[in-house]
Amino acid sequence: MHITPVDLREIDKRASNVYEAIIVSSRRARQVNDENKIEFNALLNTIPETTADEETEDITNPAQLKIALDLEKRDKPHLQALNELLEGKTEFEYKQ
Repeated sequence: MHITPVDLREIDKRASNVYEAIIVSSRRARQVNDENKIEFNALLNTIPETTADEETEDITNPAQLKIALDLEKRDKPHLQALNELLEGKTEFEYKQ
C-alpha cells in the first residue's frame, strides 16, 4: 500500500476550511461505503445458496471469492470521497 500526499491548498480551494472539507469527505465516504455494501449484498444474492452437504465441507465458493476480490481492488471509500472532493464532483451546502 502506498502513501499519497494531499495538497492542503487544494482542499482549501474546495471548502472554506480544512475541517469542513474533511467532514464533507468523511460523510461522502460513508455514502460510498454504504453503496458498496448494497452492491456487494446484491451480487451475493445472485449466487446460488449452498446445500447442507456443502456447508459441512470447507470449500470456498469461487463466484463469491471473485466478487470479493473485485470489490477489494477498488479504491477505499475515504480515498474515493477525497478524490471526488478535489475534482469538484462533491457538492455541499449548509443547513439553514
